Amino acid sequence: MPSPLFADRSAPQPPERGTVEALITQTRRLRGEVDAVRRDTEVDDDDTLWRWQRALCDLAVHQLDDLGAHLEELKAGRPDGPAPEEPARGQHRAPRQGREIQDGAAPARGRIGSAEWNLLTDEVSWSDELFEIFGRPPESGPLSLDELPSLVFADDQTLLTAMVTGCLIDGRPMDGEFRIVRPDGRVRTLRMTGEPVLDADGCTASMWAVLRDISELRRSERAVRDVRDSLHREHHIAQTERRLVVELQEAVLPSWRGSSRPAARSGPAALDVAARHLPSTADPSACRDWYDALELPGGDTLLTVGELTGQDMAAASSMAMTLGALRGMAVAGIEPGALLGHLNQLLDTSERPALGSVLCSRYNPRTRTFAWAQAGHPAPLLFRDGTGRVLTPPDGVLLGATSGAAYEQADIRLRPGDLLVLYTDGLTRDGDTTGTDRDRLLALAPRLAGTRTAQECARAVVEELGTSERTDDACVMAARVGG
Repeated sequence: MPSPLFADRSAPQPPERGTVEALITQTRRLRGEVDAVRRDTEVDDDDTLWRWQRALCDLAVHQLDDLGAHLEELKAGRPDGPAPEEPARGQHRAPRQGREIQDGAAPARGRIGSAEWNLLTDEVSWSDELFEIFGRPPESGPLSLDELPSLVFADDQTLLTAMVTGCLIDGRPMDGEFRIVRPDGRVRTLRMTGEPVLDADGCTASMWAVLRDISELRRSERAVRDVRDSLHREHHIAQTERRLVVELQEAVLPSWRGSSRPAARSGPAALDVAARHLPSTADPSACRDWYDALELPGGDTLLTVGELTGQDMAAASSMAMTLGALRGMAVAGIEPGALLGHLNQLLDTSERPALGSVLCSRYNPRTRTFAWAQAGHPAPLLFRDGTGRVLTPPDGVLLGATSGAAYEQADIRLRPGDLLVLYTDGLTRDGDTTGTDRDRLLALAPRLAGTRTAQECARAVVEELGTSERTDDACVMAARVGG
């Protein structure tokens, strides 16, 4: 604020007292409300969003404290000390004194101080608050302008020198920040504002300044910036990870997903296969469920559906590893029961242990034999002659649940026109009272009986169940025996 003794300015008129008091009351009330929010904010060091919210509250409280201190100064009017009757030329301004915010507001004592350096008499006047800010005992006396830089950070000494020089020589007001190192070793950030006081000849006779300790304010601002930057980094990492998950899924899942599998080798019992993936409503990009159909050497067809625990990259990488191992062992001729045993050992010894629900099957078109095994997975549904039933599952526990688990295998002879539906949990939404996934699929028997292709079967299932809101993804596979 301009000095009332600045040679070419008149003293400003004080504001209406009632207006300032009303602003002080509003500031105190708002400060209390923000502080209450800050106290109610439980900070979890591992939760970046919570830390950011708490840092913003701290910053708001510090800024309201500063606003309250300024309003109190505005309310008091002139600084303490003998006030001149008239802003005559050649008179010198008395040093500004810091004050405390009263009636429960945060104290400003120790955070705002004032000083005046008289160039004619070499006298220096410091307020008590300024001694507290600098950590300097009053009996040691105030610092002269030549001594002041000794406590200032080396990097900030040039700024302070420029401010003081501009004020003393050019008559410019001062407004800048610098850091000091107190005798107790604590580093504080100060903001200094002030003006020169001119004598009758227009020369600088003295310089007054108000210094505020804004260390906590700047600390809060840095905390907000750091947490905001951390949030941005986390968001970028999450986006990158999501993109990698999608790319990994694109690489390992069948290229024909969402449509029919390319026709298998011709024959009276050729298998027509189609599948659909139903994404999670909560996270459409999540993909922990998979399906796969692979024509094996010799003409057999591998059919598998499954689900692995985990999130994001962990789930995607586990799925890639599982599908790769499953396909490799199937191509090597390992039967479904033994294959799941090897897969269980692989997951159990993996660096990233996971649990898996898997159905693995092998269809022989020459004998129309469907051989299958399951690891904690829903059994396939067989639709024949307009009705559906659940195949009796062989024994098998979740993959990764126990070491050395054995998996039984079941065989069934299929007929021309038979339809198999393989699926993962989660087709129906949570809390659905119309029935389980199995019940709702079996209820579709009349509609599925009127379909001619596996693609039509998969479409019918999606039209019936695909619009449900689900917290997890799911998939369904339809396989129809030709002939």
